[in-house]
Amino acid sequence: MSQREGSLEDFQADSSISPLPLLEAKIHQTHSLARLLTKYAEQLFQEYVQLQGDPFGRPGFSPPRPPVAGLSAPGAGHAGLPLPERLRLDAGALAALPPLLDAVRRLQAELNPRTALLRRLEEAARRARALGAALEAVLAALGAEPREPRPEPAAAAAAAAAAAAAAAGAFPAKLLGLRVCGLYRDWVSRTEADLGQLVPGGPA
Repeated sequence: MSQREGSLEDFQADSSISPLPLLEAKIHQTHSLARLLTKYAEQLFQEYVQLQGDPFGRPGFSPPRPPVAGLSAPGAGHAGLPLPERLRLDAGALAALPPLLDAVRRLQAELNPRTALLRRLEEAARRARALGAALEAVLAALGAEPREPRPEPAAAAAAAAAAAAAAAGAFPAKLLGLRVCGLYRDWVSRTEADLGQLVPGGPA
């Protein structure tokens, strides 16, 4: 299956699509935002690791990857899915991330108070919302079906995960934050790559 399947050219056949110049401008704008957030997400991940102390940041440290309620990593077969389905998965992940990042910020306020990381986490949640809204607008303009709603409210799932991690102790709470920051980095990067398939002149 070609990665260009479901590309902008394929969507153009639908007469319900917005005028092409406006659609291309929205795609470019959203892709540029995703590219910028990819850089910020990597910076957030590195800053998070540096502040957690030993053994976080130790060379060769391979932490466990606990499951995160309401969100998983991009699947191994993600790149082989049709583009509309990939974009809907991206939008769903971006919708789930803000409450998780907010939960991590609350945990870090106890573990590492009065650090710039708290503001970075707040900014990350706001940026995930902005990118998710922009991606939803692109999907709507392309005439793609909206993503399916999640069965459990994301905020409730995030709060429950944070409460469980906090009750288990500092190390599990730090692990949860590490996992969420890693998922934020992975999904923003994945969104950038998927939107790149729609950018004229992008990867074939």
